[in-house]
Amino acid sequence: MDTSVFRPSSSVNRMSEASYTLIAGLGNPGRKYAANRHNIGFMAVDWLAEQHGISLGKVQNKALVGNGRIANQSVILAKPQTYMNLVGDAVGPLANYYRIPPERVLVVYDELDLPFGSIRLRPGGGAGGHNGMRSLIYHLGPDFPRLRLGIGRPPGQMPAAAYVLQDFGRDDLPLLTDVLDESIRAILTFLSEGIEMAMSRHNGSVISET
Repeated sequence: MDTSVFRPSSSVNRMSEASYTLIAGLGNPGRKYAANRHNIGFMAVDWLAEQHGISLGKVQNKALVGNGRIANQSVILAKPQTYMNLVGDAVGPLANYYRIPPERVLVVYDELDLPFGSIRLRPGGGAGGHNGMRSLIYHLGPDFPRLRLGIGRPPGQMPAAAYVLQDFGRDDLPLLTDVLDESIRAILTFLSEGIEMAMSRHNGSVISET
């Protein structure tokens, strides 16, 4: 298959140095899903892009992408448009095209097994039942850093698949804002000081213990 249609029009735009970092937020495309719990990864990347003046207006390799500098590092931000189960079909080719090694691909996504208000970074691992991560591992292998944003377990007998596709409630919004703010701080630490320092500084709950 000829993939040239996904490539930038000028070779000057191709970023091949290993110093570039790809930050991919996971979610489902379209207004129907925009406020879903499953889309918290999209929200974090949108938040990051807005704070650093990066436009996510270009379509490349089945993703909305933008590039710029954050924390004195050159970055590519991406929101795969494949739907969650196939995000690797977007992120894998992007990393390959820009020659970014897996250890410089940070993936931001929702985590059912963490309470809402908690975040966890880790340098690699398995899919943990997350279909998007399963797709990414197929394309990248298991050794890429992740930033997991807790959304908690569904109440009662609600199926997890239904719960993740529910919108955050109005009462959730103040804490959601805090989570997104902390996720941005964690990304900045990752970019400037690496995954170990980011884990040490940011893993935990953003809820103040008073």
